[in-house]
Amino acid sequence: MAANNSETMTINMGPQHPSTHGVLQLILELDGEIVTKATPHIGFLHRGIEKLSEHRTYHQTIPLTDRLDYLAPMSNNLGYVLAVEKLLGITDEIPERVQRIRVIMAELTRLKSHLVWLATHALDIGAMTVFLYCFRERECITDIYEKVSGARMTSNYFRVGGLSADLPDGLEGEIRTFVESMPEHIEEYEGLLTGNRIWQKRTIGVGEISAEAAIDIGITGPALRASGVDWDLRRDNPYSGYDDYDFEVPVRTGCDTFDRYKVRLDEMRQSVRIILQALDKLKPGPILADCPKIVLPSKKDVVNNIESLIHHFKIVSEGFQTEPGEIYQGIEAPKGELGFYLVADGSAYPFRMKIRPPSFVNLQGLPQMVEGRLLADVVAVIGTLDIVLGEIDR
Repeated sequence: MAANNSETMTINMGPQHPSTHGVLQLILELDGEIVTKATPHIGFLHRGIEKLSEHRTYHQTIPLTDRLDYLAPMSNNLGYVLAVEKLLGITDEIPERVQRIRVIMAELTRLKSHLVWLATHALDIGAMTVFLYCFRERECITDIYEKVSGARMTSNYFRVGGLSADLPDGLEGEIRTFVESMPEHIEEYEGLLTGNRIWQKRTIGVGEISAEAAIDIGITGPALRASGVDWDLRRDNPYSGYDDYDFEVPVRTGCDTFDRYKVRLDEMRQSVRIILQALDKLKPGPILADCPKIVLPSKKDVVNNIESLIHHFKIVSEGFQTEPGEIYQGIEAPKGELGFYLVADGSAYPFRMKIRPPSFVNLQGLPQMVEGRLLADVVAVIGTLDIVLGEIDR
């Protein structure tokens, strides 16, 4: 009788593996080089952001959100401040200039996040030139981050009721010049990858997931739209005035790694389109809502006026109280739906905060996408999900 050679081997991939994008551990059961079972293990990076927020005022919680998806800090800030503004009932009091600048910075953040995704995804598969090109453009965006907030990575610019400061003089022109150059750069990335036979072999038909399965799991963002589901919160549940912009939601039906790549490239083009419209619509005006008991006074007033200094001190040290209640606010972050669920008990601190991070939910699709595929495909699928462990192990 022939010997039974059906035994499988179990191996660890990560958390130290560079292609696991941080500290993700995969327990892979292999039959030869075919993955028969994949089990993600998380928790190596847990920082307890949701619990920490219970002991900080609503303003003091904002810097915690930068550290979620640390490649898209201003998207995290935006989702959180919109949730607090909704809880306070001041959503309609946010000045138009604030809304425009928030959209500009959020879309620059989408570009920045997708650039890092493309750079690392391509590098994982073996394409090094794209990595260098993408980080060239990313540097321009981090320069803009630094000018508006003083930080290049975990930038903190949005505030409850407005912004920490207005845009520096001349920055609008700098943003326009950079954004107008982006379509040509995106064409460069496509020229290096889209028609490349090695790239096609590593991505087409790899990591397939149907629209029905993606919806059942709760996948959102580019990974959902590449499976043929036409859903984008900026259009379908608009916030920050996104309904005032003309843009398209890229959708493809290949359900694979290649189409997720194409969707993100098309999203970058649409972000350029939105930013240019926002710059055209940007007018002078206040950058803080007229809500003195909630909104911090301007830095200029704090420096020159003792009443404003006292006002600033009281809000920062004591916070502001909210009416008891609970709300949920979701935004279309670069990786999918980022949601904040806040429960208020009338104090100056969130009673509970629950974050719905897209990376955490999207990661649930990984086993279905890699089981039955080659071990080498696991790297491509992790890259195509564009996960960041900071918001998974929040």
